Amino acid sequence: MRITVVGSGYVGLVTGACLSDLGFKVVCLDKDEDKIRALQEGEVPIFEPGLKELLNRNRADGRIRFTTDACEAIEHGDVVFIAVGTPASEDGSADLGHVLSVASTIGRYLKGFKLVVNKSTVPVGTADKVRAAISHELVHRGMSPDLFDVVSNPEFLKEGAAIDDFMRPDRIVVGVDEGLHHARSQRMMGDLYASFNRHHSRTVWMDVRSAELTKYAANAMLAARISFMNEMANLADVLGADVDHIRRGIGADSRIGHSFLYAGCGYGGSCFPKDTQALVSTARAYGQTMSVVAATEQVNERQKLILVDRLVQRMGGDLRGRKIAVWGLAFKPNTDDMREAPSRMVIRQLLLRGARVSAYDPVASGEAMKALRLDFADDAEHLERLGMAAGEMQALQDADALLVLTEWKNFHNPDFEAMKALMRCPFILDGRNLYNPEALAECGIAYQGVGRRNDLVQWLKFEAVPEGLAHALNDDHASAVSVNA
Repeated sequence: MRITVVGSGYVGLVTGACLSDLGFKVVCLDKDEDKIRALQEGEVPIFEPGLKELLNRNRADGRIRFTTDACEAIEHGDVVFIAVGTPASEDGSADLGHVLSVASTIGRYLKGFKLVVNKSTVPVGTADKVRAAISHELVHRGMSPDLFDVVSNPEFLKEGAAIDDFMRPDRIVVGVDEGLHHARSQRMMGDLYASFNRHHSRTVWMDVRSAELTKYAANAMLAARISFMNEMANLADVLGADVDHIRRGIGADSRIGHSFLYAGCGYGGSCFPKDTQALVSTARAYGQTMSVVAATEQVNERQKLILVDRLVQRMGGDLRGRKIAVWGLAFKPNTDDMREAPSRMVIRQLLLRGARVSAYDPVASGEAMKALRLDFADDAEHLERLGMAAGEMQALQDADALLVLTEWKNFHNPDFEAMKALMRCPFILDGRNLYNPEALAECGIAYQGVGRRNDLVQWLKFEAVPEGLAHALNDDHASAVSVNA
């Protein structure tokens, strides 16, 4: 079989690269001429570990190529993947404009049987709309509307580990409906993923609507676990408990497991926020209420500002004259994705409160500036107080506090003595619970994690205030906390 992938974004490039590495001849189609030109020259528009090397190796071997020619691309593929974006509309529903545009394009150029595969994350019923769009074009051309079939094959790729997820899947969900081409479509999808099913079957077969909903259900479940743990962490702070102990205690239960139980400053990215909103919107359209999913999103939006709230509690709402360092801008490590990244909300609030911000990310600084320019499109003067540091230690120079927002590996074991010497006030607000509070206490650095107990209060209680911390706290608040502690 030959493969066409329409859309050269995150999902499309990973899908095309991995299928070509399995030996298939792949053509990637995109209407963005600059993106296609860059790909033809060996440049990759997104950061994903191993993707550039995989693409360039298979491009050099002639197994993958890139084009803007829709006619050529549709003619090439026996299987045509739709892998374009489905951004959230204003009401939270998924915008299917790109998907249906691709469907119409397929219908305009289709000459013989094609298996059309929805790889994009789409709401239930999208396959029916894709069928209708393709059939409309075929009828308009005087051709049979039965020259194709549409199946659902949602992706389950984690950014930062996408290639490994594709090449070593724990399951492959395929939705095929009963109909004229059912046997043919199932055989083609079986052949496509045969390499992954040699030792034991990883393919989960179902109808198309169930496959479409499975993707949303999986992301909503994972998002709910994160928001649940964040609520538990906030309660642990009040009660004097440690959420890391709680995580290990409940994760040891085989019914729960350890995955996605880490508290922090909220999730972001292109999947969880968009997909939870789309699921709520889909339910609403059918007269249903997704209370748990809606609450998951509400908790997450509040959690993104938990570190700002705590900084304001210690330093007051007016941050003029303060310099705040930020480590980590991408929504997660091993990606440059800034979509819905908590750092965007955090930096916006810091700048609006008058602070100077010195930020560092190993990969995402450029994408972060693009995103923040959009966020401050009508208020650009605030960006004059934002600087992108060349390294994590440079960001700390004369800082009144450090906010850790992304758990990049090079942030895990920093030189705390050097950090203390660089900062005007050695105070860390750790949004990813990377550090040991006791070790930082011994080092003389004030520390507050998420759900790790109120370590800053303990500093004040025992009057072991690190040098430089007193001037960073409001005197009235410091005295009140000391008394209350």
